[in-house]
Amino acid sequence: MWSDAILAYLHFASIFTLIWFLAKEWTLLQAGPERCDARRLALTDLFYFLAAMAVLASGLGRALAGAKPWAYYAGNPVFHIKISLFVLVALLSIKPTLLIMRWRKSAAADPAFRVDPREWQLARRLVLIEMHIVALIPLAAVMMARGLGPHG
Repeated sequence: MWSDAILAYLHFASIFTLIWFLAKEWTLLQAGPERCDARRLALTDLFYFLAAMAVLASGLGRALAGAKPWAYYAGNPVFHIKISLFVLVALLSIKPTLLIMRWRKSAAADPAFRVDPREWQLARRLVLIEMHIVALIPLAAVMMARGLGPHG
């Protein structure tokens, strides 16, 4: 019972951390392309990635060693939707990460570097889409936990 509670806590804490760093990334992008702090963005993006890995690891821990057996998750279509949304967010985050890494490198090499407004707009749009999709993942989790969904 304790192990399940600890796994659940770690999963929730890592989800909140992921959301915090995604929101921080969005906030840093709000400064605009002319005042974009590539170093802070890169650091935030790194912690966002680490939080995503913590979500993945703690979720896997819950699915494999939690109170409910793996069959509960494997047979639940809402679980598959939840995982698909997580993977979609991960795929959407690749482009902003690559842009931010390039901006950081360029800014380190040239103090006069300015982010291209089109690239900034793309990164900002993708991060906003990520935020909207991340907001749906807890809904899927709640539905799954209550047996709701296509077969519930």
